[in-house]
Amino acid sequence: MLSPRKSIEYNRYEFKQWEHHDAETIVEAPVSLTVNGEVWISFMCTPLHLEELAVGFLYNEGIVKSMDDIADVRLCEHGDNVDVWLSRSVEQPTNWRRTSGCTGGVTAVDLLAKPNVDFSTNRFKVQPEAIMELVEKLFEAQELYRETGGVHTSALSDGEKVVAAADDIGRHNTLDKIAGFCLMKNIWPEKRILITTGRISSEMLQKAAQLNAPILISRTSPSSLSIEMAERYGITLIGYARKHRFNVYSNGERVGL
Repeated sequence: MLSPRKSIEYNRYEFKQWEHHDAETIVEAPVSLTVNGEVWISFMCTPLHLEELAVGFLYNEGIVKSMDDIADVRLCEHGDNVDVWLSRSVEQPTNWRRTSGCTGGVTAVDLLAKPNVDFSTNRFKVQPEAIMELVEKLFEAQELYRETGGVHTSALSDGEKVVAAADDIGRHNTLDKIAGFCLMKNIWPEKRILITTGRISSEMLQKAAQLNAPILISRTSPSSLSIEMAERYGITLIGYARKHRFNVYSNGERVGL
């Protein structure tokens, strides 16, 4: 079975001296997704919560809507393939597109189309202080990052506590893992805020919309397309969130702007 971390050695040059170090680094590995016996794609991912990754990816792509659509999901013995059997036949999308996601994400979703959710009537609001507290909670959830570095973390909150958190070398994979966790555990908070360490690109915004989260917070920057999409969808997009500050790029009325 694959491990999410690997022991390494390295040499550091500092203050005109060499030092030898033992450490651990994050694992990046290909894991294939097989749907109804047919190989669809290979994830480049951190081998952790892989069943959730597979189920969440299918949910965020609109292939499945609930666990009623899934007959079985299982990770193979060697940990490099996830088999998903659906309760109905489906055709594999023919228009997989490479996204800007780190480790090379793919999607068949039209990122320029408006999702089947409407955030315009969602009056859910949070105070600015609560946003900064959620950023602190995200930092607290970064256990794997503290051990290895080089990994993204995302969390789903109900505005007060973290409901689900996921780590992966690919930022887009973290949102798929969160979707899979919520689907498999049937945990869907009424209020949903997503917090992530990763840059907000178009596919991250699309996955947030699919997760029905009206507020998306990142500790780094959004792309121009993600800002345009957030404005069109009605999502409050926040970037460069820290303990004492954050930037609001769209729909700031939810955070008191």
